[in-house]
Amino acid sequence: MLVLGIETSCDETGIALYHTERGLLSHALYSQTAMHGEYGGVVPELASRDHIRRVLPLIRQALAAASLDLRNLDAIAYTRGPGLAGALLVGASIATALGFALKIPVLGIHHLEGHLLSPLLSTPAPDFPFVALLVSGGHTQLMEVSGLGQYTLLGETVDDAAGEAFDKTAKLLGLGYPGGPALSKLADEFSSSGQQGQYRLPRPMLHSGDLNFSFSGLKTAVLTLINKHEITEQTTGRIALAFQEAVVDVLTEKSLAALVKTGLTQLVVAGGVGANRQLRKKLCHKAEKIGAKVFFPELEFCTDNGAMIAFAGAMRLQSPALRDWEPADIFTIRARWDLEVQKMPPDA
Repeated sequence: MLVLGIETSCDETGIALYHTERGLLSHALYSQTAMHGEYGGVVPELASRDHIRRVLPLIRQALAAASLDLRNLDAIAYTRGPGLAGALLVGASIATALGFALKIPVLGIHHLEGHLLSPLLSTPAPDFPFVALLVSGGHTQLMEVSGLGQYTLLGETVDDAAGEAFDKTAKLLGLGYPGGPALSKLADEFSSSGQQGQYRLPRPMLHSGDLNFSFSGLKTAVLTLINKHEITEQTTGRIALAFQEAVVDVLTEKSLAALVKTGLTQLVVAGGVGANRQLRKKLCHKAEKIGAKVFFPELEFCTDNGAMIAFAGAMRLQSPALRDWEPADIFTIRARWDLEVQKMPPDA
C-alpha cells in the first residue's frame, strides 16, 4: 500500500510517500521560518497562504523523486489536528479533493500521534508497549503507549510547554526567531567551553510527586538574572546554558519516573525539543543505569514533517478497527484535539 502524507499544521509544509512493504520512498519539506522571522513569530494567515502555494509543488516533487505519479497512490493521510485551523484546512481540503478524484481512502491523522510514532521509522525501532515523551511545539506530555491508538496520558505541562519556554527565553536573551534552536546552539557552545554552573535556575515541579511539568516560571527566573547582571555575550551564553540544563534535568527525571511507574523499559522521545543534544545525551545515560533504552526519530523527523503523517496513516489503514474515522468525501479539522480521544467529537 502506497500512502501520501500531507502535513500543514503550522509553519512547515511536509509531504511524503510511505509504502507498507518498501518503507519511506521520498519526502519533501518547506519551512516558513524566514517569512515568519520578520514578525518574530508565526502569523497564522500568512502560514495558511504559504501552504496553499507549496503543497501541490511538493507533492509533485515527492512523486518525481520516487518515480511515481498520482495514479500509484492507494491512500492519502493528512494532519487533522491539532494546529492552526486555517493551515489545517489547506491540507484537509487538498487531501480530500485528491482522494475524491482518485477514488482512494483519505484519513485524518493526529499530529502528535505522527510525532509519537516517528521513531518507528528508524532502525532500531521500539516495540509496543513504551513510554513516550512528546515535546513538540505547544505540547509537553508523557504517554503510556500500549499499542496503536492505545494512549494513556501520564502527565503534561500545566502552563508553557518546553518548546515554548525555549522560544520565549531566547526572545528575552535577544536571540531572534526561531529562538529554541539558537538557544540550544549557544548553550552547547558554552557547555563545551567548561562554563557549567555559572548560574543555576530552578527545576520546576521536579519533586511534585506526579508526572506533570511547568516551565512558565523559568522565564521569570531568566528575566530576574537578566535584570541583575550586565548583559554581555558571556552572560547571555551562561544564562542560555543554565536554562537548558534546568529543562533537560526536569524532562529527564520525569521521563525516568514514568518508566519506573509503568514498569516499562523503552522510552520514545519525539518532537522538536527531541533534537536537543544535551537531552539526548542525558536521557540515554540515565536510562542505561536503570536498564532502559531510549529511542529517537532521525533529526530530520524531529520537527513537523510529512513522513510521520504518511507512516501513521499507513499503520492505521492496516488496522481495520482504527481506520474508519469518517467518510472520505467529508473533511474535518480539529485545532484542539486530545491524543487520547480517538474518535472525532460530534461538534468537530
